[in-house]
Amino acid sequence: MEDYLFVFFRIITIMPLLVFVTIYIMGKRPIGELPVFDFLTVVTMGAVVGADIAEPDIAHAPTVFAIIVLALFQYFVSNWIIKNRRFGRLITFEPTLIMENGKFLVKNLKGIKYSIDEVLMLLREKDIFDFDEVQYAVIESNGKLTVLRRAEITPATPQDLNLQVKAKEVPMVVIIEGKLDHHSVSRLSLSEEKIIFMAREQGYVTIADIFLATYTKDKGLIISPYDVNRDNINIEH
Repeated sequence: MEDYLFVFFRIITIMPLLVFVTIYIMGKRPIGELPVFDFLTVVTMGAVVGADIAEPDIAHAPTVFAIIVLALFQYFVSNWIIKNRRFGRLITFEPTLIMENGKFLVKNLKGIKYSIDEVLMLLREKDIFDFDEVQYAVIESNGKLTVLRRAEITPATPQDLNLQVKAKEVPMVVIIEGKLDHHSVSRLSLSEEKIIFMAREQGYVTIADIFLATYTKDKGLIISPYDVNRDNINIEH
């Protein structure tokens, strides 16, 4: 029992610290978008924390110290990368052009050790099955593919056609899981009675039947109900 309490204590003390240094010092970027150096730092932190939790014989305080030092080291290195581009190129991947005018740049592909099968897969993920459609393709520092299609293939935009387009309104959630979202309703300058009235107009006797509802001035109240049947009762809020 003592061992379990020991592990529990380590988890609740080390995990908040790990979350704090990862988000506060490294930022809120997803793991898949981290540069190589940041990613390796996170992996190293994970290994240190895993050993600390799994091995009770390992002293806890040095682990905490190691996490803090790794985080600070990453913080200072990241700032130095921003200030010194030459240094940044030494420890991070630079974006690499791998296609130009529908042709693969084989030398660049070999330089970053990407196979043609990997590139074709990345192109298919961009809904590109004919590589001749590509004007430029770049492997970014996080390993993702960015593609610019040929101008004659890119779909025309309203700006290309000189069309006036109204700005799209963001829907606000006003009912969620059968309850009114009072904060959203007040932001819309609507009364709760107005939302309830609009729901009744669509045949909902009770908002408890509504799983999710959003509101925009253009479309009004858009409702997604629960699949299950509920007893009809008067709407209350």
